[in-house]
Amino acid sequence: MKHSLWIKYMLATAVTLYAGGALSQEVVLKVHHFLPPQATIQAKFFNPWCDKINKESGGRLKCQIYPAMQLGGTPPQLFDQARDGVADIIWTIPTYQAGRFIKSEVFELPFMAKNAEGGSPALWEYIQKNSLDEFKGTKLIAAHLHDGSLLHFANKRVTNLDEIKGQKVRAPTRIGSKFLASLGASPVQMPVPQVPESVAKGVIDGVAVPWEIVPTIKLQEIAKYHLDNAPNAPKMSNSIFVVAMNQAKYDSLPPDLKKVIDANSGIETSKMIGQAFDATTEPAKKLAREANGVFDVLTPAEYDRWQKATESVVKEWIQEAGAKGANGQALLDDAKAMIKKNSGLRRGANHVVEAGRPGAAVSVDPTPPTRPRRPLRRLRHRRPSRSGSPRFDALW
Repeated sequence: MKHSLWIKYMLATAVTLYAGGALSQEVVLKVHHFLPPQATIQAKFFNPWCDKINKESGGRLKCQIYPAMQLGGTPPQLFDQARDGVADIIWTIPTYQAGRFIKSEVFELPFMAKNAEGGSPALWEYIQKNSLDEFKGTKLIAAHLHDGSLLHFANKRVTNLDEIKGQKVRAPTRIGSKFLASLGASPVQMPVPQVPESVAKGVIDGVAVPWEIVPTIKLQEIAKYHLDNAPNAPKMSNSIFVVAMNQAKYDSLPPDLKKVIDANSGIETSKMIGQAFDATTEPAKKLAREANGVFDVLTPAEYDRWQKATESVVKEWIQEAGAKGANGQALLDDAKAMIKKNSGLRRGANHVVEAGRPGAAVSVDPTPPTRPRRPLRRLRHRRPSRSGSPRFDALW
């Protein structure tokens, strides 16, 4: 009897010790993306996000960040790296893989969202409802847009449809290529890390990228002319981004660590990334202004011309979605409704512009407003991270 009790006691002790060991085990998450460490996604999201999950897990969740494709591969391969477990977490433009994310790429159609703060939570909601199947094998942590593409040219000032014809312009994705082609430009699709050398060598005449990426690739030093659309109007082009985690890695976590990941994922995380990207616009314009850049915006009449010229891109996408078994028009309507719901009104603006309609005001002055809308909370500097980049108290 005593021997039996002793065996039960030892078994119970072993189970307790094993469980305690499992709960205290440190998990290092390999985070992979395609931009340098000073880029917005690492400086403003991954660094504070990793600090936050580390704190909330009692030090058991840690990140090892690999910027600039340090784990190998190319930017179009990043999503599959997350799905296959090459990396635990990735950030990428999934539509670098043309035709694979048809339903999700509706947000890349011309003139959809005015900014990333409203467009990003809309994208998250849309994916959860309509296209989560396209991300099978991963757990999505966030989905977002950037602050909206505009056109940057090295040697030619472009202000209208006639002047863009025949210009070789970098496009990020297949929808971006269709957008440029509909305007009469010659699109050249390439990931953003290839842009500076291509512009400098004259391989391309211009680039469709947001202000956010300009300082990272020092585009203001090689592109003199910048063409945007009217303030407060939906941006001419955009790209979708996801932060995705390997599903098997997530499933292997104990319940309490899953809760930490869950608490730092979703619509609010997506919105906050969008806010961080929007906040980069004015500082990037300042750099371009200091480099003697020339700024133009589409007049309301020209904006209307561009919308009409790109209607074929939307119609073609609806047909392509239908060929894949989806109701393209219904998906487009849903995306627009979610953008409208999440965007709301701009506080402090001189006038409000509804989605799809150009603003009446036109300005070529890139000077930032004296009181920018909804600034990020002030960051408190902490000790350097393992990657050498600054660490900050949690934003998220």
